[in-house]
Parts: sequence; C-alpha cells; structure tokens
Amino acid sequence: MRRQFFTRVIFCFLIIWSVKTNVLRAQNPIVQTAYTADPAPMVYNNRLYLYTTQDEEESTWFNMNNWRVYSTDDMVNWTDHGAILSYSDFEWAKGDAWAAQCVEKNGKFYLYVPVISKLNNRGAIGVAVADSPLGPFYDPLGKPLVQSEEGDIDPTVFVDDDGQAHMYWGNPKLKYVKLNADMISYQDDIVEVPMTAASFGKREGDPKRPSTYEEGPWLYKRNSLYYLFWAGGPLPEFIGYSTSKKAEGPWKYGGVVMPAEGRAFTNHPGVVDFRGKSYFFYHNGALQGGGGFTRSVAVQELKFNPDGSIFPMKMTTGITGALKTVNPYSLIQAETISWSEHVKSFQNNKVGLFIKALKNGAYTSIKNVDFGDKGAMNFFARVGTTHNGGISMEVRSNAVDGPILATIQVPMTGGDDRWTTVDKQLSNKVTGVHDLYFVFKGKVPSNVLFFDCWKFGGLGVSNLGGETMSD
Repeated sequence: MRRQFFTRVIFCFLIIWSVKTNVLRAQNPIVQTAYTADPAPMVYNNRLYLYTTQDEEESTWFNMNNWRVYSTDDMVNWTDHGAILSYSDFEWAKGDAWAAQCVEKNGKFYLYVPVISKLNNRGAIGVAVADSPLGPFYDPLGKPLVQSEEGDIDPTVFVDDDGQAHMYWGNPKLKYVKLNADMISYQDDIVEVPMTAASFGKREGDPKRPSTYEEGPWLYKRNSLYYLFWAGGPLPEFIGYSTSKKAEGPWKYGGVVMPAEGRAFTNHPGVVDFRGKSYFFYHNGALQGGGGFTRSVAVQELKFNPDGSIFPMKMTTGITGALKTVNPYSLIQAETISWSEHVKSFQNNKVGLFIKALKNGAYTSIKNVDFGDKGAMNFFARVGTTHNGGISMEVRSNAVDGPILATIQVPMTGGDDRWTTVDKQLSNKVTGVHDLYFVFKGKVPSNVLFFDCWKFGGLGVSNLGGETMSD
C-alpha cells in the first residue's frame, strides 16, 4: 500500500523542493482556494465536472477527509461546488478519503472511493450513488464494494460502448474486475494484472518489482484503442501509459507522458474528451505553501500522434484560451474563478459556497466576460464583513490594476451567516469582452470580507434581492 512505499518520501520531497521553487501561473493550478489532488474529470450534459481529493492545510501526511467537485464549460473559469462526500458518510469507514472517480450510467452517478475500513483497519473500495453529478451521494451497500489482500486504493472505472463497466485499482499491484450492470457489484474473481516490463516499463535495481507501475490507474478509450495511464516510480513519480485492444488487456507499455516534476513526489492522471479536444489532468505542489502533502490540480491539452501514441509533455501554465464567453447578466457565483490570490472557499447553510478574502489586496478574476454591444450600467453583489468601515471591493477590467468599473463599500454584517445585497451604478457603460478582477481592500489583520455572488444589469434596477442569490 501507499504507506509501504513512502519510506523515502521526505528525502524525495526535499530534493524536489530544492529544484522546483516557482509557482506556476496563468491557469495552472486551476484551483487556488483549496489544496486539491487526484483529479477525476467527467463530462455530462456538455459540462466538465472535476472530482478531487482535498489535502488539509499544513498537512505532513495524506490527511484527506472529503471529496470535492469543480466544474467548467469553458476550461478557464472553474466553479467550486464544495465538499460533496466525506469518508464519514460511509458508516463502515474510519478515514482516508483518497483518489476517487465518478462515472455516469443511465442517469445515475457512481462515485468509487478508497477508504480505510473500521472492520479490519485495511484499505477498501466503496461506492456512493447520486441522481446528480453534485450529489447528494449515498452508500447503497453499507459495506465495501471490494477488498483484497492489500493496496486497495485509486479506483478507475470506464463504461464501454456496450455498457460493460471495467474497474482497475491498486498499489503496488494492479487489480481488475468487470462490474455488473448495477454498477455496485462485480463479476468473477479479482484479476491481478501481471506487472511485466513489457506492459508497464522496466524498473531498474529492484528484482522484486520488474515494472515501473506504482499507482493511480486511469482507463480511457480513443477510437478503438484502450489507454491505461498510471503513476510510475520509483519516487518521485512520473506518468506513464500503456495501450491495449481490449479493456481487460493485455497491456503494452507506451512510454512516459509526463516526467517527475512539480514539487510533489506523487502524481495522478485523469484524461477526458471535451468540446472536441482531449485534456490531461494531474497534480503538483505549485501553490504557495504547496508540496507533497499540499497539492494542486492542473490541466493541459493532450496530443496524439497519428498512430495513437502520445506526445510527451512537461507541466505548463495550462489552458489560456476560453472555449466560450461568460454572460455577466446571469447570476454568477463568486466561487467561479479563473485565478485568485489570498482567497479561500468556505461553505455554510445560509448561502452554500462562498469565498473569503484573507488580506488586503486579495483578488479573484474571471476570464472572457461578454457585455455585448448594449453594455452594462449596474453591478450587484451579495457581500459581508465583520469589520466596521473601510472595507471595499473594486471591480476592475482586464488586470488587477486595470480600469475601475465600480467600487463597492461593504457594510458590516457581522458574520458569514449574515449578508447584504449591494448595487452600484457604473460611472461608464461597459461593452465588449473583458476579463474581470474583483480586488478586496481593507487595512485589517485578516478576513477582509466575504463574497457570495454577482451580476451586471442594464438600465433596470437590481432583481437580486432575497433568496434568489443563494447557491
């Protein structure tokens, strides 16, 4: 299991930290308001949903309690939907909300998760079911879906064109089953995949482990060829891939997709097709304070050669061109962000998800906002603060120090369960396509303000009052 092969973890972590010290900017990492890892993308109804694990702040181990969801329809602005499931939602589990994957079949959503079982203090794979990609998810079995002798982590599930679902998982061994039509049981015995150099690359210097496979499998199909992406070692991990004409193998080693880099000694692939392109998700330690136990999810385009082989890649600044524009005249959640600094996401029963600006000068941005030819005249938002005076939010165009469209004075509301709606007439009508920056100002020690949602309007008055502004 993962605990067995991380005896060298601190040593590798220090090496990587000394080599990689610059935070990747632009769009990567795609989430800056929490530490995220183990990306699992899924496309449903022309929207991309990204399921992640969450590394707890200041962790010195894989302290992970929840699975989160983010979504996008343009690949540059991501909406945080918060924690949608916890290990504690499984009565038989005691901890370790590690790498999971969600798939859809016949209008139901199945989230396959690894946890530690209370029954024997060993890893196991569970499954939760929902009617929406955002949940609520529930445990239909009340027990593990599968538990083998060791290494039951990192499940990947692929539903083929004929409806057959295939599941791989495991560290240090790779295991496989065919799931039944109900998606919550499996056929036959667990198959242990041969760990050969021909299938997963040759590992040097360890006769007990002939291949480089470590963990994190991801099953994907392109045309008639099946791909198994996986994290390889020894530490620090790279991402490799293997191909087969069948979902159950046998597998042929294809090479390295991404070398070991990025200030985290682990990595985890996730691959999906969306709006005519293929995207490769992974994690690194690129955020401020990030590292091997405080990781962040990133994405970039995946390219294939005509023969189906994959162009090797290094970590980049990510996707910079939006696939579509944002409509500022519809209600936008403040946790829809392309980039932010010194901002964290929070959740409560009053408004659902929201963000907090942690210090003076903190900001968020959203790209490719289309105001059209007629333009906007008003700006509305739901905000709050615990400070009495001197707190403001600047709405700027195209840069964090760009032209000011509006300045909102934020009144004291007293807590993040108490909010107010504010509106502002713009000094000049804004038209065309712009990036927006929300800059939070207040000379206070911490927690400058909290921000729930926003909207622009034309010549009318605010229609955002009351509970219509809730998530």
